[in-house]
Formats: sequence, structure tokens, C-alpha cells
Amino acid sequence: MPLIELAIKRPVAVLSVVLMIVLMGFVALQLIPIQLTPDLRKPVVAIFTAWPGASPTEVEREITTRQEEALTGLDGLEEIASSSRDGLSRIRLEFSIDTNMDKALMLIGNSLTNISGIPDDAKQPRIRTRDSEDNPIAWFVVNKLPGNERDIQTYGAFLEDFLADRLERIPGIALANIYGGKRREIQVIVDPQKLARFGLAVPDVVNAMRNANASVSAGVVEEGKRRYIVRTDNELVDEDRINNLIIRTQVDQSSGRIARVRVSDVAEISFSFKKAHTYILNNGNKSIVSNVVRDTGVNVIEVMENVRAAVKELNDGAMKQAGLVLRQVHDDTIYINSAIGLVQQNILVGGLLAALILMLFLRSIRATVIISLAIPVSVIGSFVAMAALGRSINVISLAGIAFAVGMVVDAAIVVLENIFRLRQQGHSPFEAALHGAKQVWGAVFVSALTTIMVFVPILVMKLEVGQLFRDIAVAISVAVSLSLIVSITVIPALSNRMLAGPVKGFSEAIRLPVIDQIAGLFYRFATGYARRVVNSKKLA
Repeated sequence: MPLIELAIKRPVAVLSVVLMIVLMGFVALQLIPIQLTPDLRKPVVAIFTAWPGASPTEVEREITTRQEEALTGLDGLEEIASSSRDGLSRIRLEFSIDTNMDKALMLIGNSLTNISGIPDDAKQPRIRTRDSEDNPIAWFVVNKLPGNERDIQTYGAFLEDFLADRLERIPGIALANIYGGKRREIQVIVDPQKLARFGLAVPDVVNAMRNANASVSAGVVEEGKRRYIVRTDNELVDEDRINNLIIRTQVDQSSGRIARVRVSDVAEISFSFKKAHTYILNNGNKSIVSNVVRDTGVNVIEVMENVRAAVKELNDGAMKQAGLVLRQVHDDTIYINSAIGLVQQNILVGGLLAALILMLFLRSIRATVIISLAIPVSVIGSFVAMAALGRSINVISLAGIAFAVGMVVDAAIVVLENIFRLRQQGHSPFEAALHGAKQVWGAVFVSALTTIMVFVPILVMKLEVGQLFRDIAVAISVAVSLSLIVSITVIPALSNRMLAGPVKGFSEAIRLPVIDQIAGLFYRFATGYARRVVNSKKLA
């Protein structure tokens, strides 16, 4: 094979390529995202529709059921699930793995727009491709500083404006959620006796406020080269505007005077907070909690560092001024660092044990060093392919590398053992390296190819199982492929240089009493069994 001879004659070029692969591997290692598990592509869409003040039964009847009927016929839709609660409808759509999600989102929007019969005071549906129930990478608890007597739940709007907005501006954060806060509301407390005095009912007040609470276009005004857009701003955002809202206008038939009934004549207006039906407790005290959900394909370690910096900035600024403090109670990076550290330790220990076993059997430091070089070159080089394929460093991919540590030395052992055998027979270092690698390269190629082919179904599988184990398939396949290249290039080149001196036979090597006796028994058993099998075949 020309590649083997070229590698033996040009060891400097081989060394340069090896160093380049290792260098590129270290660079790729800095660029690959670090996560706990691989990203799973979930073709899921969540639809949220708010209807303030409605009961779960009303939400289901007027919103959820209508939306489900409109969305049922979407192409690729496999599962639809919904939930209705006070003032909120939530529908979860799960599509087949090969669905074009851009097209699906467009069809969902069109279907929701064409639904008729939705209550006028219901909010516009919000569509999210990443659900707030996805696994967050961090949880925080908001506590009051000493001396702050205000109800913690009344800080909900403040935290939405400052905390959630600041966290969502962090690169890599897709969503920040706030739980446990009360929302502000305008309370119109109607006096039944005053209503009866004016001949009005509660629906009259409601209809008047609903009709007035609008901001609509009133056309345009052109003045020379200037063009002004006019809008009628009647949104009920302050107490005076609500109090002065006219419910009914009547004309006194006897006097001809105009009588106007305003909201202030029949009701009292106050700004307050919605009544809380659920509470979040932290150490027995009411609290507000927040979490952050990451984007797909980001480095969780790096994102979490930015989150911590933002939390410190908030605690030193807006949160401190409001008498609050933000405390982190959950951090995904703790588990990520622990899991990855454990797998890295296993890789290191596995590599050392593999080198130790090689030393016990080969009884040659030079031969052990030559074979052991296949481990770091193959493992570090595999990071280049992982970065190019858009994979991440996680417990699955590192587990694949840990498995590959023992596999990458297989081809190197076969090649070096054959070279070692030819050197013991008296061949020159060059001839032993050249012919030793040529004689077995076909066998090691087929061995590596069969290992890679095992993972082909996983690489092409689109289901979540395939996505989950694709990293382990990529890691092992790339590492084994690199080990094949190393075995027919680096191993012969190093053998030609490092095995140039006299090579001792196994009988001349250092003796290890217990290990040699066990190995001798196994050798005699294996050869005896093979001899009996061969003899039985000859007799047959």
C-alpha cells in the first residue's frame, strides 16, 4: 500500500499531520457546546390563549374546543393535547419528526385566524415552538430584604419588567418565566342601590367600559407636505378616565336638560391586584420564583456564567432598590460538570489501564508508547469531526469516547505485533515496518469498517432514540476511523524509528511470576483446544 511506504519514508510529515490534528482537536474542544444531554429535535408547538376572568369550563367551551377543531387537520400532526384553567387555554401540538415546522407554523397561524366565535375580550393566541415547560437550566427564588414589609406577590409586574426582560436578553436564553406574582387589575365595585336608582344593570356598565376601552384609527390629516395619522386613544388606563366614562345619556322631557350617568355615579374605582389562588412557598414563606430555558445548541456552561453575571448586576441594582434579592436554588451546570468530570476520569483511567495491559503483554516500553499514541490522537481528533457535524460534548458523546478508548488500540496492536514478529525474525526495521503493516492492513480495515457499519442505522435514524444516541455513534465511528489511519501511518513510521535497536523475544523479556504462570496456562489451554479442533476436522 503506497500510503504505508510514504508514511515510513516521511516521518516528519506524519508527525506534522498528527500535531495538526491534535491542535485542531483542542481548538474544536473550545468551540463545541457543553451540555448534559444531546439536543433532541422535538417538533412541538404550544399555543396559549388568555381570557381574563373566565372559568375553566368557559375557556374549554369557547376557546380550547374551537381551536382544537380548527387544528385537527394539520399535515403531520401526530398528537394534540390541551388544558384549560382559569383565564388560560393551552394547546400542545406534536408533529412527525420530518415535518417542515416553518410551514406548520404558517398553517397554525392561518387556522387560528379563521376561527369564529372566539370571545371579544380574549387575547390573541401566542404561539411558541419552545414550551415554558422545557427543562430549565436554572431556578431562582426572590426574597425580601430585611425591612421590606410589602407583600412579595405584588412584585410580579416589576419582576416581569426587570428580571425576565434582563434574563431574556442574555445570549443563549430563549425564555424566562416568573411564577407566584400577582397581576395588577382595575377593580370596579358597583353599588346595586345606585344602579337601581338610575335604572341600570351591571351589563350596562360592562358594555360601556368594553366599548370605550379601544384605540382605533381615525384616519389621516394632510397639511401641505405633512401627513398626520390620527388615532382615538380611549384605553381605560387611569382612574379619572374610568370615573368620567359615560354609561347613559338621557334628556329630561320636561326641562330639556341632558343628564349623563357616569361610572363614578354608580361605582367606586380602585387599582389593586388579582386574588391569588395558588402560592409558592420557600422555607414556609410566600415567594416568587423564576427560571430560564436555554436555546438549542448553546454552551450551557458559558450561558450560565452570563446568567450569574446578570443576577449579580440585578442584585446590585434594580432588585436592591426594590428591597428584593435574587437567590439561585438550582444550577444545571453542577450536574453537567459532575457527569462530564466522571466520564473524563473514566477515559483517563481507561487509557492508563489499556497502556498497563499493553505493557504486561508486550514487555516493551517502546512498543507500549507507540501503541498508546493511538489513544490521544484518535480521541482528540474526533472532536474535530464532532464540531464539524454540529454535535455537542455531553455524557452520551463522552461515553462513546470512553468506549472507543479500548477500541482504538485494536488496530495498532495488530499492526505493531506483526511488525514486532518480523523484527524478531531478523528483518530490518524498514522492512519489518513496511511488510508488517502491509500484511495486516486489510484485516484491520475490515475490522474498523464492521465497527462503523454497526452505527449506520443510528446515524440515519430520525426518531428521538436516534437523536439521543447519534453522538455516541459519531464519537466511536470517528475515533475508530482515525485509529485505522494511525495504525497504517503513525505506527509503521514510529516502529521504523523506535524499534531500530535489538528486539528481545518473549523468553528474554522480564519475567512476572504470577502473571506469566496464568498466561502460560491460558496459552496451553487455547493451543491445545485449537489442536484438537484441527485434528478432529482432519479425521472427519
